[in-house]
Amino acid sequence: MESLDEYLPRPGLSTPLMTIFDRDGRVLEDEQRALVRFLVQDGRGADILFAAGTTGEWDKIDNPRRQAVTRIVIDECARVSRDIGRKIEAWAGITAHTRADTIENLEHALDTDADAVVIAPLSIRDLDSPPDFLAREMGQVFEQRGRMLPVFLYDNADISAPGKAAHLHTRDVKEMARLPYVRGVKVTAGKAVLGNYTRAASHYKLSHEFAIYAGNPYLIFDLFAPAGGISRTIHHRWNRYLTQRAMPYGVVAGPSNVMPREWQRAWRVCRAGNPDLMERYSAAVNELLHACEFKRRGKPYTPFNACYKVALREFGVIRSEAMAPGSATLEAAERREFLVRLRAMRRHGEELLEPGWQSATASRPVLREMARAAAAPNA
Repeated sequence: MESLDEYLPRPGLSTPLMTIFDRDGRVLEDEQRALVRFLVQDGRGADILFAAGTTGEWDKIDNPRRQAVTRIVIDECARVSRDIGRKIEAWAGITAHTRADTIENLEHALDTDADAVVIAPLSIRDLDSPPDFLAREMGQVFEQRGRMLPVFLYDNADISAPGKAAHLHTRDVKEMARLPYVRGVKVTAGKAVLGNYTRAASHYKLSHEFAIYAGNPYLIFDLFAPAGGISRTIHHRWNRYLTQRAMPYGVVAGPSNVMPREWQRAWRVCRAGNPDLMERYSAAVNELLHACEFKRRGKPYTPFNACYKVALREFGVIRSEAMAPGSATLEAAERREFLVRLRAMRRHGEELLEPGWQSATASRPVLREMARAAAAPNA
């Protein structure tokens, strides 16, 4: 069977991209392709595009639509990579509500030449033992096909199936890390949980062979905060202790659907430990976070995905703001207020950020041109 000896996890910014639907819930191919191009930003945006994840409303749609968006993203990533002369990886989210559908998605990822797959074992309702499933059922697919794909685990307590634990057990991570195709984990949790995974995997793989991606993107401004002064030095050392001195290999940022250049630059300045630029980019990306915050009946309400789609329409990238059934939506007054906040955010970004690091928006003529190119048989 073909090995993965030459594969190393891709560092940098991973964007779990939105799925773009029409009002009947069908995936809109031309707009999905336009979103891919917007997120890459001619090489200044995402390094990895992750399809059919939580931000892509995977748990609200059926397998045919999960596979449709995966196919489109993989194909458009290959085209964009050729255009800019640099590889943009396309990862397929294969998680479904059942083991059978998850295996079907794995086979589809192999058929469509995904660069890697992402699986959230605790979100699969009929899966009792994640290590057994990854070793036996997924391993059997790889054995039958004669080749493997890199597999990245996904840990997010918000999407755990009923009755499942909030996080993967450390013993299970240790066992799965021994598999040759398991190459990392996306962790939407705090620093202590990140450190647990680092410690678990270090018995079997080096840090560049088992990569930790921060699924809470705002955490990078804390984790990479440089030492300076007594209190900051203590905080810096505490971070290193909690994370076992292994900083995230990359960041998975849902809000980079709207701000791909800003999040790419935020990642770079955090890695460089530049406190002045970290403060500026933290302020910029947090403005979008706060723009998505509302109250309904006195309680906090943050329909992030709906806000991101409104922003993408405002930017001319997509035309449809449709959400999958069951997803949080915006009321008309909330939508108007969000647009006021979004436009103010863009003005502030022009003043705050370095030249060239505010995301370039599209125009509707550009969108139509992309749609025609996608439909061309030899495009």
